[in-house]
Parts: sequence; structure tokens; C-alpha cells
Amino acid sequence: MQPETQAENTTAAEPVTLHGSEFIMQAATDRIAELEGEVADMKERWMRAEAETANVRTRAKRDADDARQFATQKFARDVAEAAENLRRGLDAIPPATSDEPAIVGRVRDGFTGVERSFIDLLERNGVKREDPTGAVFDPNLHQAMAEQETDAHPPGTVIQAWTQAWTLNGRLLRPAMVVVAKTPAATGGNTPPLDTTA
Repeated sequence: MQPETQAENTTAAEPVTLHGSEFIMQAATDRIAELEGEVADMKERWMRAEAETANVRTRAKRDADDARQFATQKFARDVAEAAENLRRGLDAIPPATSDEPAIVGRVRDGFTGVERSFIDLLERNGVKREDPTGAVFDPNLHQAMAEQETDAHPPGTVIQAWTQAWTLNGRLLRPAMVVVAKTPAATGGNTPPLDTTA
């Protein structure tokens, strides 16, 4: 009896082991799961790297576009000032009269043609001037130099421009120096001052 009991105990104590094809299948399944995890990790890293590369590309393109469009901003601002000075010079020439010397008319016409050509050249290169007269005051484009009481224009309307607004590809170079309408004190009471902050 004793030898049988010993045999039974030996059988019960033996660990369950996989044999042959079962062992190979389990090892293959474990390896596949491990490789799938690595693939998923690599795919996630690759997608992040792709997104970062796309972001870098987009930023670089935007920076290059900005550099191309606005690299000449300081130069354009100086050129706009030169154009303003040319306009002041033209405004200083007396108006045409029937008895003026012919040379004065030719000088006026010559400078007017130079100004027109100069403005066309600036516009072809993205520099534009805008006359704000009659527009609603915009602190992003205009600098209020004075307010004038008037019934002829709605309050907040630009009634006179001392200088024009200048932009480079839509970006402000020089604000227009303007006079803005306000309600007369006798008819409108106390009108709050114009807000000139951007």
C-alpha cells in the first residue's frame, strides 16, 4: 500500500508543463503580443514626430512668408515718409492760374506725374496709402490730433486728414493724423472724449 501512496503523491506534486506544439504556440503568442506592443509604441512615436515635423514646416513657411512680406518694413516706413513729403511739396505749389508762367505749370505737372508714378511703384510692392477722410475713426489706423465740433458730420467721423494712413501688405506702417468730428457742446451736452486707444 505504501508504494501506491508514494506514486500518487509524486503525480500530484508534478507541475503542469506544456509539451511540444503547445509550448511553441504559447511562446509565439507571447512574442506576437510583445511585437504588437512595440509596433503600437513605434506608430505612436512616428505619428508624434510627423505632427511635430508638420508644425515645424508650417511655422517655417509662415516665418518665411512674414520675412518676405515684412522684411522691408523699416524701409517702407521711410519711403512712405518720403511720399508724404512729396505730397507736401506739391500742396505748397500755388494753384494754377491763367496768368502763371508756363514753367510753373510744367513743374507742377512734372511733380504730379512723379508722385503718381511713385505711388504706383509703392502699391506694386505692397505699400498702400489710405485717405481716411469721411471714414469712422479707427484707433488701429488713425491717430486723433484734434476733435472739432460740427453738425455736418456724425460724431467719430474723420473730417480732415493731415496725413494718410500707410500699410505694408495690410500691416500698419504709419497711422493717419486726423481731425475727428464731435457733437457741438450747445446741442449735445457733454460728449465723452474720443477714445484713441487701440
